[in-house]
Amino acid sequence: MKLEDYKLGGTNLKSSDFETGKVLTTKWQPNLAYAWDNGVAIGRYLAELKEGRIIARICHKCRRIMLPPRMFCELCFRPTDEWAYVEDTGTINTFSIAYVNWDASRRGPKEPPLIPAVIEIDGASKGMGIMHMLGEVNPKDVKIGMKVRAVWKKPEERTGAITDILYFKPIRAAAPKAGPKTALKARKKPARRKGVK
Repeated sequence: MKLEDYKLGGTNLKSSDFETGKVLTTKWQPNLAYAWDNGVAIGRYLAELKEGRIIARICHKCRRIMLPPRMFCELCFRPTDEWAYVEDTGTINTFSIAYVNWDASRRGPKEPPLIPAVIEIDGASKGMGIMHMLGEVNPKDVKIGMKVRAVWKKPEERTGAITDILYFKPIRAAAPKAGPKTALKARKKPARRKGVK
């Protein structure tokens, strides 16, 4: 069987048929504007980010605090129950050190690498978090498990977007204050002489 053996419907056309006006054509510029609805959960999440807060949803059945929030629990197959504010601190779950920009172009030789990370947010269930950028940290110092805090835009610059958080930076552990116990630990033990127990 060959295609030529079948009689196909339609009319054969040539480029010249279009150029000479033998075929009716129309030309127009489509308006491709569209709107995207954030929905209830993400809409509220973005509104709270504009106010400098991070909000999640709770499912009472599986006891998860979900971030980003959703109105329906994908594990229990039921609506979530209530809103809950969570912290703007968290723990790095995973990260990457990127020497290319988001458009896949190479970063300049003097540009520091980008460090995108998945951050499990404190107050949300384990494994719940957001992907964001790290800042104020040497890429060599980034570790899984590192504690970080959000650095927010100034309130008047926020727009209700995930970029209202500029980046997350490491939380530096405070040096212990030298109290009596710390001072005792800091003293060196005297060297032992041979034969002395």
